[in-house]
Amino acid sequence: MMLRAGRRPPASSEERRIPRHVAVIMDGNGRWARQRGMPRVAGHHEGIHSVREIVEACGELGVDVLTLYTFSAENWQRPPAEVRALMSLLMRTIAAEVERLHASNVRVRTMGFLDDLPVRARQGMLKAMERTRENTGLVLNLALSYGSRQEILHVVNQLLREGAPSVDEAGLSRRLFTGDLPDPDLLIRTGGEHRLSNFMLWQLAYTEFYISDKLWPEFRRPELLKAFDAFACRERRYGKTSEQLLP
Repeated sequence: MMLRAGRRPPASSEERRIPRHVAVIMDGNGRWARQRGMPRVAGHHEGIHSVREIVEACGELGVDVLTLYTFSAENWQRPPAEVRALMSLLMRTIAAEVERLHASNVRVRTMGFLDDLPVRARQGMLKAMERTRENTGLVLNLALSYGSRQEILHVVNQLLREGAPSVDEAGLSRRLFTGDLPDPDLLIRTGGEHRLSNFMLWQLAYTEFYISDKLWPEFRRPELLKAFDAFACRERRYGKTSEQLLP
């Protein structure tokens, strides 16, 4: 499948509102596999097809940033065999997809503690980022070995070491892994769960949430469009009243 994520439709006032930054907690791979009597890693393999389709759709619809919660800091606690399988899948997927992503003008980047990854996985990610760093289309931001509490503590400890007497919201935001990105407009969580799982706690302060009962391997373009339709109906007040938002 060729990813056409670099092609943007022209904007118009008649078009439905599309979120600038979409963040996704891709939940349900293991349950999808278990329902079919398959090993958990089979669900992760199937989930790659959803990743391809959602990346392509976001690019075509004009999303600027797509952040995928790929591997959390807490996921290291999973059985060693599953962790090894996930790291192997990550390496193979990046190697297989990087040229397609590059041809589609997608820029790959990561957030998280990349040094925690096995050497080959880390090198593969660095290679993908270098290959696509000049691209100007969709930013595909992969959260790897990422935990929001760990991220915030990392920034606070940096500031303490530097002797900062104080810090404001803007200053702290700039130090986060997403310091050069807009905060997410829309968070999608698949699998029907209603929790954040230590994901972007600071950045999601005013993000709209959309919970899908679809397991991640079943979440494809039609489900994404449902999420965008729901987002387009939301009134984002940021603490103000509806009347204050009127022109």
